[in-house]
Amino acid sequence: MDNENKQAVDAGQNMGKYFFRTSAKDFKKIPGSPVAYWISNIEVSIYANNQLFGNVCYPRKGLDTGENDKFLRLWQEVNLQDSCLDNVDHSKTWFPYNKGGSFRRWYGNREYLVNWKGDGSEIKQRLNWKSKSPTIRNAKYYFREGFSWSTVSSGGFSARYSPPGALFDNGGCTIFTDSFLAVIGSYANSKIMGRALEYLSPTLNFQPGDISRAPFPRKLLNVKTPTDACIEISRSDWNRFETSWEFSTLPLLNRNYSRPTLNATYQVLRANWQEITTEIQCLEEENNRIFIEAYGLQDELTPDVPLKEITLTCNPHYRYRGDQTEEELEALLLADTMREFLSYAIGCMFGRYSLDKPGLVLANQGETLADYLAQVPHPTFTPDQDNVIPMLGGEWFADDITERFRQFLRITFGDEHYDENLTFIEDAIGKDIRKFFLRDFYNDHVKRYKKRPIYWLFSSPKGTFNTLIYLHRYRPDTVSVVLGYLRDFRNKLDAHLKHLEQVSISTDASQAEKTRALKEIDNLKKQLLELDDYERDTLYPLATQQIAIDLDDGVKVNYPKFGQALKKIAGLDAKDED
Repeated sequence: MDNENKQAVDAGQNMGKYFFRTSAKDFKKIPGSPVAYWISNIEVSIYANNQLFGNVCYPRKGLDTGENDKFLRLWQEVNLQDSCLDNVDHSKTWFPYNKGGSFRRWYGNREYLVNWKGDGSEIKQRLNWKSKSPTIRNAKYYFREGFSWSTVSSGGFSARYSPPGALFDNGGCTIFTDSFLAVIGSYANSKIMGRALEYLSPTLNFQPGDISRAPFPRKLLNVKTPTDACIEISRSDWNRFETSWEFSTLPLLNRNYSRPTLNATYQVLRANWQEITTEIQCLEEENNRIFIEAYGLQDELTPDVPLKEITLTCNPHYRYRGDQTEEELEALLLADTMREFLSYAIGCMFGRYSLDKPGLVLANQGETLADYLAQVPHPTFTPDQDNVIPMLGGEWFADDITERFRQFLRITFGDEHYDENLTFIEDAIGKDIRKFFLRDFYNDHVKRYKKRPIYWLFSSPKGTFNTLIYLHRYRPDTVSVVLGYLRDFRNKLDAHLKHLEQVSISTDASQAEKTRALKEIDNLKKQLLELDDYERDTLYPLATQQIAIDLDDGVKVNYPKFGQALKKIAGLDAKDED
C-alpha cells in the first residue's frame, strides 16, 4: 500500500471515532422521525414497541387567561384571606397557578395566583370576546397534583411537584397520571429525559407533545425512586425564604442552629445547607443511575450531577451560576443571607411576621396593630403603631428604621455580642446599616418581590425624606400620617439650622467649627426647599384625596395612584406576558 492510500485508510479509521453510524430506518421508529444519530439500539427497540411516556401519563397545556395583567397576581399582592393556598375552596378568589419559571427541579416556582372565583366565572365571560379572549384547556385536570415544567427554558428541562389545588397555563404545563406519580416525576428529572429531549425538542421549547414522545418502557413503573426525598428537600429549601407562601420563620432564627453569636449561628446553618446539597446530589445521581441502567446506557451516560445543577437556593453554585471562585460564592451567599435577615426584621417591624408566631400574621387589607395583638397578645418585638417607619440619614425619630433594627438585633441575638453581631452584618453587606437602608434596601426589596413590593417607599425627589409603609396595612389616612412625619422632620431640620447659624457667628466657636457649620447650613437650606416643594406639590394634595386602594387590583394598578410621592420602580408598567 502506497503512502497516500495508507493515509486515506488511517483518516477513515480516525473519522470513525467521531461519527455515528446508524440506519435511516431507525429514525422512522421515533415519533416525528428526528435525525437522532446518537440514539442507542435499546432506545430504538423501545420506540419500536411503541413504549412512550405519553402512554403512561398525560402532559397537558392549561389555561390562557387572555389578559394576565387582569387575572394574575404574584401571591404577595392580594389579601391572604381571599387566597386559597392549601386546598380547593371555591368561595375564594385567588388560586395557585403554575406559570413555568426558572430552571428548578422537584419543587418550587410557586409564585402566581389566578382569579378563579366562582369556577372562573369572570374569565369564562370573555370566551366570545374578539380580543383578549381566554382559552380554557384541559379543565378536568385543574386542581390535580402533578409535575409542572417550564415550556421555555435556557437551563434545560426540569419538573416540579405541584400539590393538589393549582391551575396551570401554557408556560407551566403539567404532567398528570392516574398512578405511579413518583416514578413519572423521577423519570422527568432524569438524564434519560434530558437525552430524549435533545432530539425531540432541540430548540429548548418543551411542548407536551415532545414530552409524550420520550421513550418509556412500562416495566419501569414499578421501580423504586428517591422522588419523595428529593421533593421534601427542595420544598424545605423553597420555603426557607419569605417569598414563599409556605414560609414559616427565618432559618437564622431556628433554634436548631442557635449559637451565641450571629457568625457562629450562620456557620452552623451554612454547614447544614452543604449537607442538604450533598444529600440531594447523591439522591439525584442515584435517580439517574436507576434509569441509565434500565436503558442500558452505562457506556454513554454517567449519573453525575454537577453542583450548579443542584437546584436549591441555598446552593451558591446554582443560585449565582457564574464563574466565581468558592470564596466569592461564599461571600455572595453570606451577604444575601444577611439581607434576608434585614428584610425579615422589617417584616416584624410592620407586623407581617412575628418572632412569636410562625408564618404570616398581618396579610390582609387595612389590618392594624390591634389585629396583630389579637393573634400575638404579648409580642417579644412589638410592630410599629402607625404603619410608617422613617428611613433617614440621621437619628431624627425614635422609630427610625435603623434604630428599630438595632432593637431587633438585640432581642434576637442578645446584648452580650451585639457589637460583634452588628459588625458581622455590616462586613457581610459591605456598608453600615443606615447606609444600607438608605441606598440599597428598597432596590433589594423590589428585586426580591419581582417589582411587586409589599413595602412602599415615600421619598422626596432627592431622597432627603424617606418613609416606608406596609401595603397590606395601608388605610386612606396613611398619607396624612406620612405628611405628619414630613412636617415633624422639617421642623427638626429648621431647629438644627437655627442652631448652626448661632454656631457660625459664635465667638466661642473655633474657625473650623464655623466653617463646618456654614457648609452644613448651605446643605440644610437646600434640603428644606426640597421638603417644602415635596409637601406643597405632592404629599399634601395626595393626603387630602384620602386615596382608597383594592389589593385585588395589584401593585401595578395601585402604586401609580400615588404618583411622584413614591420611589419610582423601573419597569413596573411593563406588560405581563400572556
